[in-house]
Amino acid sequence: MFGCLVLAAGLWVYEPGMVTAAARPELRENKQWISVTAPCYSYFKQWISVTARSNNYCKQYVPAAAPAYTWSADTAALPANIPKADHIIGAFMEKYHVPGMSVAITRNGKLVYAKGFGIANRRTGEQVTADSRFRIASVSKSITAVAILKLAEAGKLSLQDKVFGPGALLGTAYGSKPYGHRIQAITVQQLLQHTAGGWSNTANDPMFSHPEWSADTLLARTIDQQPLEYDPGTVYAYSNFGYCILGRIIEKVTGRSYAAYVQEAVLQPAGIHQMEIGGSTLSERKPGEVVYYGQQGQQPYNFNLSRMDAHGGWIASATDLALFLTAIDGFNTRLDILSPVSVKAMTTGSAVNAGYALGWAVNAWNNWWHAGSLPGTASEIVRAANGFNWVILCNTRTDKAFFNDLDGLVWKIINDRQLVWPGADLFRRLNR
Repeated sequence: MFGCLVLAAGLWVYEPGMVTAAARPELRENKQWISVTAPCYSYFKQWISVTARSNNYCKQYVPAAAPAYTWSADTAALPANIPKADHIIGAFMEKYHVPGMSVAITRNGKLVYAKGFGIANRRTGEQVTADSRFRIASVSKSITAVAILKLAEAGKLSLQDKVFGPGALLGTAYGSKPYGHRIQAITVQQLLQHTAGGWSNTANDPMFSHPEWSADTLLARTIDQQPLEYDPGTVYAYSNFGYCILGRIIEKVTGRSYAAYVQEAVLQPAGIHQMEIGGSTLSERKPGEVVYYGQQGQQPYNFNLSRMDAHGGWIASATDLALFLTAIDGFNTRLDILSPVSVKAMTTGSAVNAGYALGWAVNAWNNWWHAGSLPGTASEIVRAANGFNWVILCNTRTDKAFFNDLDGLVWKIINDRQLVWPGADLFRRLNR
């Protein structure tokens, strides 16, 4: 071992003195090569071994069934009587100069902690609440994956369907050149797993070029001008563009906009009614949305967020994402919106990267998670095997150990065996 910190939620590693590429929009999400049985390649490009590392976070148990949910009261004053949690989160904000954060934790299907911290808008002094809406960046990928699985359950598509070429889901609608054999071999599953063969989140990421282009124009130009580097299914390469393609598949199959289908098939069945695709500029800020603050010269309002819909475009509150997690977590505390077969498929890693499944990073301890990162934004959702789920949203980001410490925040809280969790279910107080 290198004396590094390994956290079960994200298996993110901090080595003293390491500095991330903070200028990249999708910071730390382009190298999710995770293994728990052999040396693995961390986000920081440091070789580590985790085989000897004990893991006390993830002892599996079967929670008791939860009662049916009713929505009744005001969310602005959700109690959060866990001083230790408040202290840990406040210390993180002070260390990394975070203006505002929102955190929600569920335990055995119940919302036991939901609280906003700090400032949503420095100009007006508006405070963050548990229902403040934040950009969630690449956490959007988990939502897109669930939407695709809903279509598969309905028989509208198969994960093995080809995407491009005559008779494929998108046919030959994009690009002007004849498709090569690699493009015609891409399947829906490979897009979900980031194994389509290219278009990765590097300096040449198509999603952060030509913000003036529509998604359709970007797809056509990229397919014509940026060939795949590998045969599909042979290499893991984290791809925002691949999830943009998945959004267009949803639109083609359903005949509806990506957002409209997701809201109807995924979010509303989960009890969520306040999520939408965010705006690109400060003037397009939505009601209840925080303001984003860049550090180190980063600009939060200079990219095309609406075009990023399926890979990074949603805005959400911590409480809404907590509802989403309880609707797909595979626990028996609340009826999932996916079948057990779909949940299993969603959380099974690929042949070339056992640490990334269908829109979720996974590990051998049966934890699932996804992180999100943009200038002015950091987010993480976690489904832990011990019955806890949680959401962390920030209106800034920085480099160095920021994401390692972000990932560790809630682990520090839930691992305190002396902590007495509230018996009440705060979900019952939500007004949706």
